[in-house]
Amino acid sequence: MKTFPSYLVHLFTVSGVVFSFLALIASIEKNLPLVFFYLALALFVDGIDGSLARKVDVKEHTPNINGEILDNIIDYLNYVFVPAFIVYWIGLVPAGTELILSALILIVSCYTFANNHIKTSDFYFSGFPALWNVVILYFYILDTELVTNLLIICALSILTFIPIKYLHPFRVKHLRRLSLFALSIWILTTVIIVYFDYLNKTLLDIAFLIWIITNLYFIVLTIIRTFQDKKSST
Repeated sequence: MKTFPSYLVHLFTVSGVVFSFLALIASIEKNLPLVFFYLALALFVDGIDGSLARKVDVKEHTPNINGEILDNIIDYLNYVFVPAFIVYWIGLVPAGTELILSALILIVSCYTFANNHIKTSDFYFSGFPALWNVVILYFYILDTELVTNLLIICALSILTFIPIKYLHPFRVKHLRRLSLFALSIWILTTVIIVYFDYLNKTLLDIAFLIWIITNLYFIVLTIIRTFQDKKSST
C-alpha cells in the first residue's frame, strides 16, 4: 500500500504535461493570458511535487520510476518548448527570424538541462536557467518591440553559458524569507497586470510600480551574489 501514494505523486507530476499541452493549444489560438494561466498551473505542480515526493519517499517505494527525469521532461516542455513555439507562432520577433530564434531557445536550453553544474553549492542557478516562460511573460507585460525581443533572446542565450548566479527563491537560504515575500508580491502584481487590466488606471500603475520594484530586487541580488563570488575566488 505504501507504493500507492508514490504513484499518486508521480501522477501529480505528470499533470504538468497536460498543462503544457493546453498551453500549446492556447498558443495556437494566440491567447497569451490563457497560456500564462496553464503555465502557471504547471509551475505550481513543479513547485510542490518535489516536497510531496520526498514526503512519501518515492525513490524507496517506486524505484522503477525516475522522478528527476520525469520532472526534467515536463520542465523542458513548459519552460522551453511552449515559449519557443510562442516566439515562432505568434511572431514576437522580426519577420524571418522566428524559426532561427525558436531553434536557438530550444538548443541552448538543452545545455541548461544537461549541465551537471547548473546549481551552485548554495543552490543558486549558474547561468540563465532557461526561464523562457517568464521571458515571454515580460514581453507581453512590457509590450516590447520585436527587435528588442530579438536582442533579449540572443543576450539570454549567451548568458546561459556565463556563470552568473540567478536566485532560486525556494532553495537559497540567504534572505529566503525576503525572497519568498518578494516572489509572492511579484506573483500577485503579475496576476493583476495580466488579468485585471480593466481596473482603475491608478491601481494598475501602482501594481506595475510594485512589480518593477520586485524585479529590481531579484536583479540586484543576482548582481551582488555574482560579484561576491568573484571577489572570494580571487
